[in-house]
Amino acid sequence: MDTKTYAVVDLETTGHSSAKGDRIIQIAIVLIKNGKIEQRYMRFVDPCQKIPPFIRELTNINDEDVEGAPTFEEIAEEVRQLLEGTVFVAHNTAFDLPFLQSEFKRCQVGEWSGNQIDTVELSKIVFPSLASYRLQDIAEELGIQLPSAHRADDDAEATSELLLQCYEKLHTLPLETLELLHKRSFKLKSDLASLFYTVLKNVRGKRQRIQYSKFRGIPFKPVTPTSSIQYGDVSYPTQEVQKTKLFKEAFPNFEKRSSQFAFMDTVWRTLTEKSEVAAEVPTGIGKTIAYLLPAAFRSIEQGKPVVISTYTNYLVDKIVVSELEKISNMLNITLKATVLKGREHYISLGKFEELHTLTDQSYDETFSIMQILVWLTETTTGDLGELTVSGGGQLFIDRIRNRSVSVSNEEREVDYYRQHLQACENSNFIITNHAMLLSDINRTEPIFDNIAGLVVDEAHQLVHTAARLSETVFSYTTWKYIMGQLTSTAEGQLLSEIMTLADRLGVSIPKIETIMSSFEQFTTVFDEVANQLAYFVPSTIKKQVGHRKTFALNELQNMRKQYEKVSTLMFEYLDFAESIERRFAIHTSNMTKSECALIAEWSYWVRELKIKAGEWVELFLEHDPQKYAIWIERDQRSLPSSLMAIRHPLDSSATIQKFTERLKVNRTGIIWTSGTLAIGQRTRYIPTQLGLDETVPLEVFEAPTDFYNGAEMYIVNNMPDIQQVSQSDYIEEVANAVIQTTMATGGRLFVLFTSRDMMKKTYELIIDSEQLEEYALFAQGISGGSRMKLLKSFHQFNQSVLFGTSSFWEGVDVPGDALSAVIVVRLPFTSPEDPIFKANAEKLTAEGKNPFTEYALPEAVMRMRQGFGRLIRSSSDKGAFIILDRRIEAKSYGKHFIDALPNVHVKKVPLEVMVYELENCYNKRR
Repeated sequence: MDTKTYAVVDLETTGHSSAKGDRIIQIAIVLIKNGKIEQRYMRFVDPCQKIPPFIRELTNINDEDVEGAPTFEEIAEEVRQLLEGTVFVAHNTAFDLPFLQSEFKRCQVGEWSGNQIDTVELSKIVFPSLASYRLQDIAEELGIQLPSAHRADDDAEATSELLLQCYEKLHTLPLETLELLHKRSFKLKSDLASLFYTVLKNVRGKRQRIQYSKFRGIPFKPVTPTSSIQYGDVSYPTQEVQKTKLFKEAFPNFEKRSSQFAFMDTVWRTLTEKSEVAAEVPTGIGKTIAYLLPAAFRSIEQGKPVVISTYTNYLVDKIVVSELEKISNMLNITLKATVLKGREHYISLGKFEELHTLTDQSYDETFSIMQILVWLTETTTGDLGELTVSGGGQLFIDRIRNRSVSVSNEEREVDYYRQHLQACENSNFIITNHAMLLSDINRTEPIFDNIAGLVVDEAHQLVHTAARLSETVFSYTTWKYIMGQLTSTAEGQLLSEIMTLADRLGVSIPKIETIMSSFEQFTTVFDEVANQLAYFVPSTIKKQVGHRKTFALNELQNMRKQYEKVSTLMFEYLDFAESIERRFAIHTSNMTKSECALIAEWSYWVRELKIKAGEWVELFLEHDPQKYAIWIERDQRSLPSSLMAIRHPLDSSATIQKFTERLKVNRTGIIWTSGTLAIGQRTRYIPTQLGLDETVPLEVFEAPTDFYNGAEMYIVNNMPDIQQVSQSDYIEEVANAVIQTTMATGGRLFVLFTSRDMMKKTYELIIDSEQLEEYALFAQGISGGSRMKLLKSFHQFNQSVLFGTSSFWEGVDVPGDALSAVIVVRLPFTSPEDPIFKANAEKLTAEGKNPFTEYALPEAVMRMRQGFGRLIRSSSDKGAFIILDRRIEAKSYGKHFIDALPNVHVKKVPLEVMVYELENCYNKRR
C-alpha cells in the first residue's frame, strides 16, 4: 500500500444516536501503513448508563465489562490524536464516523477531517458475488478470523484484514479494468479514487499472471469448452446387498433405509422403461441422492444428460455443490453438471459495452458498472444472479440482460447462454428450475428433447410456477418510470439528446411538439383510469384490515371504453416512437459509439412500453372469469404509486401437459416427486393439478419409523375460539402464548401466521410488553431484508424468535438445534377475500362443487404439512409443533389436519401445562 496511514475503526455503542443519548461502550482502532499493521488500540468505555439487553446479547459486553473503564470524555483527545492525518476506514462509515464526530463534539474535541474508506462499499466492488456484506459473513467467506462478531477489537481486526485482501485482489485485475474502475470511482461515497490510483501505478508496466480475453476493450475471463462426458459399462445395483455395499464404501456410518432403496429402484425402472411415475417422498429417506444415483447410471449408460428440475436456487446449489460430489465419489467417476437458466439470466456483453459508455449515470448505475467490470474477470457462467446489487442497480442489470435470439458473429463468441447450451450436450446432468423447464414450450429449438430422463423435484411447486409464468402484472410505478424515460425534454435527457443528434445528422423525425402532444393525450387518459382504479372504494374493501387492499377488477364497472381509449392512444404514440428508431437506422455509419448507444437506449424503452401495451390488452380487455382471476391491489398509504393489477390463471395443468406431451413423444422417463402429493383421501390431489393422466402410478414412500421421535405436537386447548372473540382479544392471547413459550424454550421459535396484519399487531404487542427484551425478535416485512437475510439474523442469536407469514410455511431449512418450536397461530386457510381463492370458489360453485372441501381444505392441509416440515429436518432434530387454533379439535374438518401429519404423539393440554413440560424438556438440554 502507499505511505498513507489507514485507521481502521470500530465502535460498539448502546444505540444508534449519540445525539439521543447513546454512548460508546467499546472502541478499537487498527493502524495500517505500507500494507502492515503498525499499532492496535482498544478501550472499553463507561457509558454511564445500563447497557440495553439487546446490545448485551449482540456484543456479549455487559455492565461488568465497562465498570471502572474510562468515560469517552476521558479518552476523546487520545482517540482524536490517534486519528490525526489518517485515512478513516470502517465497515459502514455512515455509522461509525458520524457517531464518533458527534462524540468529539460533545466532548469539545475538534472534529476529525480527512479521507474515508467504507469497506462495505469497497468489498461490494472487489467481491461483487458475495451473498452478504455483513462483516461476519464476509469473514466466513474469505477465511478471515473473527472470533467474536460485534466486539470492536475483533471487528476492527477483521476489517483490517478485509481492507488488505481488497487491496491485494485489486492488484490481480487487468490494467484496463483498473482504468475503467478509477475513471468511475469519483462518483462513489467514500474516497476510493486514490486507492484505485495507487493500485494503477503499481500495476502499470508489470506483466500480469492471468490472461484475459477482451470484448471491445472490456476484459473478461475466457470460458474453457467442456469435454465430452464419460461413457461407461456400469451396472445399476439392483440387489439390496449391492446398494448397501455402495453406500457403506462411501459413507462408513451409513444406516440402511429401505424406503430410500425402494425409491431408487422406482427412479431406475421409470428411466429405463421410459415411463412416468409420481412419487411422494417425505423428509428423512435421503430423497436427493436416491434419485441422483440411478439418474447418474442412466446418463453414463446412454451418454445423454438427465434433467433435474427444482423450485429454488437454494435447492439447485444444494444439488450441484454437495449432492453431486457425493455421487461422483460413490461411483469414482467425474460427473458433469450444467446449471441452466433462462436466456435473460445471462449478461449481454454487447448491451453492457454500449451502456457503460454513457456519461450521465446515477450512483447506483455507476456502482453496478464497477461491480460488473470486476465480476467479468472471474465469472465462468455470465449468470447475473451471481451479482449482489442494490435495488437501483437492479434497473441497470435488467437493461443488460441477454434477450436477443439472434446475435452478431462478434457477440456469438461471448454469448454465455449459448455456451451453456453447448455445455448441456456434454453433461451428465442439466440442473434447472421449474420456470426454465416450462419455458421450453415456447422455444423454436427445444432444449430438453434429447435427454436420458427428467426428474421434477418439489413437483407441487410446478403448479404455482406455471401459474406465475402465465401471470400478467400491471405496476403503476413501472409504467410511469418507462414513460418518464421516453418523454423528458430536459437538457441531457434521452429525448432532448435524440433531437440534438437528429439536427446534427439531418435526420427527419416528427417534431418534438407532435411527439409530446401524442404522449400527453395518452397519459391524460392513462392517469384518469389509474386514478379511478386507485381511489375506487368497493364494498368488499371495508371488511379488509390493514393498509393493503384488494378487489376484483369486475367490481369497477362500465370502464371498457376508457381501457380501450388508453390502448388506442398508446399504440398511436408508439407509432411515433418507433419511427424515430427507423429513421436513424440508415445513419449508423455516421454515428459515434455513444450516439449508437443513445439510439439503442431509446429502442430499449420503446420495446418496454410496447410490451406493457400488450399486457394492458391482456389485463383490461381480454377478461375471462372462467380462466383468470383479475384483481386490483393497492396500499392506501401511497396512492396511486402502489397501484397494481394482476391477472392469474386458475388452471395451469394445460401448460404442464403441453410440455410433457413432447417428452412422451420422444419416449423420455419422467419422475414427479415431492414431499406432498396426496392430501388425505385425495390421493391424486397434486397429480391432478399437474395434469397427469390417471394411468400414471402414484407411489408413496414412508420415512423411517423413528425419524420423528424428537417431535412433540401440542394443541393448546384453553385458547379462545378464534371465531367467538374479537381479533384484538385473540392477538393478546397469542402474544401471551408466544411470550411464555419463548421463555420456556429459551427462544429459537418460528411463529407462523396466515395474516400479515395479525403478525404485525402480535409482534408490536410483544415489543411493547417488554417481556422479551432479552430476545432478538424478527418479523417478516417489518425487520427488513429478504427471507434469507431474516434467517441469517435468526441464526445469529441463541435467543431469537422469527415471526413469518406465507413464504415461511415451506422451503426453509433450519437444521439441528437452530429451531426448538414452531407455533401455528391459525390454521393456514386462505383468506376468503383472497382474489385467487374467490375466483376459484366461484368457478367451483358454478360447476356444482363445494369450494371448501374441493379447494380451501386440501390447500390448508398441504400448507400445514409443509409448516410441520420446518421443524424436523433430520432424525436427530427435536422440537415442539404447537397449534393455538382450537378449530383443529372443535371442527369436524380438524381431523384432516392431524391425520395429514406424521405419526407423532398429540397432546391436548392447557397453555400452562405445555409451558411446564417445555421448561422441563429444555432445561434438561441446557
